Amino acid sequence: MTLPVLGIVLTAALLHALWNALVKASGDRTVTLGLIALGHCVPALLLVPFVPVPNAVAFWYILASTIIHWAYYYFLNVAYRFGDLSLVYPIARGTAPVMVAFGAMIWADETLSWLAWSGIFAVSAGIMVLATVKHADKRGVGAALITSTIIAAYSIVDGLGIRASGTPVGYVVWLFAAEISVAAFVLATRLERFRGLDVKSRMLGLTGGAISGVAYGLALFAKTLAPIGIVSAVRETSVIFAALIGVIWMSEGPANRRLLAAGIVAIGVMILALS
Repeated sequence: MTLPVLGIVLTAALLHALWNALVKASGDRTVTLGLIALGHCVPALLLVPFVPVPNAVAFWYILASTIIHWAYYYFLNVAYRFGDLSLVYPIARGTAPVMVAFGAMIWADETLSWLAWSGIFAVSAGIMVLATVKHADKRGVGAALITSTIIAAYSIVDGLGIRASGTPVGYVVWLFAAEISVAAFVLATRLERFRGLDVKSRMLGLTGGAISGVAYGLALFAKTLAPIGIVSAVRETSVIFAALIGVIWMSEGPANRRLLAAGIVAIGVMILALS
């Protein structure tokens, strides 16, 4: 992985941690997730006439990814209902890289070097250090583990889809446009709760959607420049940012465990960069 690609993926990681923090801190997470989906699809719908149309086969991947993202939003919401940001986020993101690497090896015919595998496992080990917190709510942990499997699924689907699309920009735009189904369902079925939100809360949700869209778009673009498994692993350094946000903004602890995990993850990122 080259330094420019590494920079793209690390930026995506920071933005991803930010929008998850917005969801966790929001008063109504379900409606906020609906606004985040709306923040994806509105700009995308405006851009659809101006971007290349993906190859026909790519729309099957877009359909599959949209369905998978429905499950992702649901279980992410459940996980944050019962667990802290610094617990749920590391579990959800931490076990995904190894799943993605194995999936990419099977479905995308990618072969990773022993050095790359060492980096992937180092990143995952560092992330899991964050997850070993006493007295954690099992419901939050269980939902986070399911979320992790879902993350691996859509990472592989979109990694294959963007490669088959013939136009990375077109794929991302059409993928986000398809999230109109998520936004419409969530907001239409919770209209009174949406009306009850103040302007600031609504704007934070839409801003989270814009941040999330940029983060995912950057990650998908990086998958056209480097192996899917490596990109997915480096992207999980977002747990470092999430841990810092949890400690500083939400007063979650302990800080020492997060610093240890951050160091392990940083070593893994360097190994991946060298590979």
